Parts: sequence; C-alpha cells; structure tokens
Amino acid sequence: MPSQRHYSPADRLLMQADAALRTLLPFSGQPARPSPAIVKDEAELNDSETRHVAGLMRINHTGEVCAQALYQGQALTARLPQVRQAMERAADEEIDHLAWCEQRIRQLGSHTSVLNPLFYGLSFGIGASAGLISDRISLGFVAATEDQVCKHLDEHLGQLPANDEKSRAILLQMREDEAQHSTAALEAGGLRFPAPVKFGMSLVSKVMTKATYRI
Repeated sequence: MPSQRHYSPADRLLMQADAALRTLLPFSGQPARPSPAIVKDEAELNDSETRHVAGLMRINHTGEVCAQALYQGQALTARLPQVRQAMERAADEEIDHLAWCEQRIRQLGSHTSVLNPLFYGLSFGIGASAGLISDRISLGFVAATEDQVCKHLDEHLGQLPANDEKSRAILLQMREDEAQHSTAALEAGGLRFPAPVKFGMSLVSKVMTKATYRI
C-alpha cells in the first residue's frame, strides 16, 4: 500500500468525503473490536430509564461523530506526515466507539441524533483550522478535547442505572481509550491548553449535550 504522503490533494478530499459518509450513514463504520457489551446480560429497564440511557448514548455517539470530524480535519491540514498519520490512526480507533454507541442506541429502541451532520461539519472546520495554525496546537486540541470527553463519560457512568451492564461496559472501555489518546497527543508534542480555553471548550460541549440528548 502506498504511503499516505504520496496521496494527491484530490485523493485526500475524496478520502475525507468517504470518511464523512462512513461516519454519518447508519451502520457504515465497521468496528475492529467487538463491543464490550456483547458479554453482558441485557438489563430490565423501565421506560424512563430506557429513554435516559438512550439519551446518554446518543450524546456519546454524537461526541464520536465530532471526534471523527476533528481528526479528519486535522489530518487534512497537518504539516508533518507523522502527525497526519497519528490523526488518521486515532480516527480509525474512534470508529469502534462510534459503532458500539450506535449498536447500543438501536438495542434501546432509539435513534442517533439528527444534528450529527451539523456537528460533523463544525468539528471538521475546527480541526482543519487547528491544523493550519500548527501541529502543536492541533495535538493540544486533541488532548483537551479528549479530557472533556473523559469528564462527560465519568458523568454518564454515574447516571447509568446500576443494572445496565451493557452500557457501562461500553463507556468504561471508551474512557480508557480516550484517556490514552489524550496522553499520546501530549507526548507527541501537543500544547497544554490553559484553564480558560478548556472552560470555553466545556461550554461548547454542553451545548452539544443539551441539543442531542433528545434529538
């Protein structure tokens, strides 16, 4: 297989379009790992609990849509080949999370967010802009974003019904993976964002969670 650095700009744009379709079309992403939920028994949830868990998993699914777009945007504009390849690897790993969340949402009889195309476009633009500024900023943005994701996952783990082992297994594995992505981005030279910047990112993420909980 040819190296990524040999691809033309047109090739890269086609790859980005393919990645967007695989992210946004139902059941398009094929996970490399089986869902951690498959070895867990289905819980008996009442209607209120089912709707709440579905809402939480919908938030996490949209978060993974945003992560895909962020990484793809950064990969498109990254200056160093090793940074571009790191972004593309991270995007591949996030496909597992995307598929696991979607599977769980369907099991709960619900749907993914209709706002996903909007959030994909916004996140892709942010990622591409960060990559244009510098690879160090781009990697720092990954680390800060993954830190925010870990906080959301911790909150959701605390809100799950105690007997919902399927959803819990998925979120626990996601949290472990996201923490590793954050650490890897910093070790690769990512800038540690100051607290005010992280606070601003937190406010933006709250808009996303409020919007996608039901729709």
